Amino acid sequence: MKIGEASTLSGVSQRMIRHYEKIGLMPAAARRESGYRDYSEADVHTLRFIGRARDLGFSIAEIGQLVALWNDRDRSSADVKALALARAAELDRKAHHLEEMRDALLALASRCHGTDRPDCPIIGGLEAA
Repeated sequence: MKIGEASTLSGVSQRMIRHYEKIGLMPAAARRESGYRDYSEADVHTLRFIGRARDLGFSIAEIGQLVALWNDRDRSSADVKALALARAAELDRKAHHLEEMRDALLALASRCHGTDRPDCPIIGGLEAA
């Protein structure tokens, strides 16, 4: 199948498919005599795997590790679990940071009267930081 069909079936954009091939995350597709890329069902399966890993927040380097582990039938599930737990821990850190940011904004907003007057605790709070 051509890249457009592979993109539709996998949910990965054509631009990202080309990028993943360029960086070696997935092997370059075979070429037809016409020069068009020719993708197989296995390629689409790999693209779906990569897309799902991206949706879960894994970095490109981590996805490379996951693809290698996925293709290694002698892998240790402990290696896969370690990657997943590390990603979850990073998401926890980011979520905590986002909560702190939200709380700071809500605290600033609660001190602002929201009137036509120019004095604003939000601007003052940003200025003081």
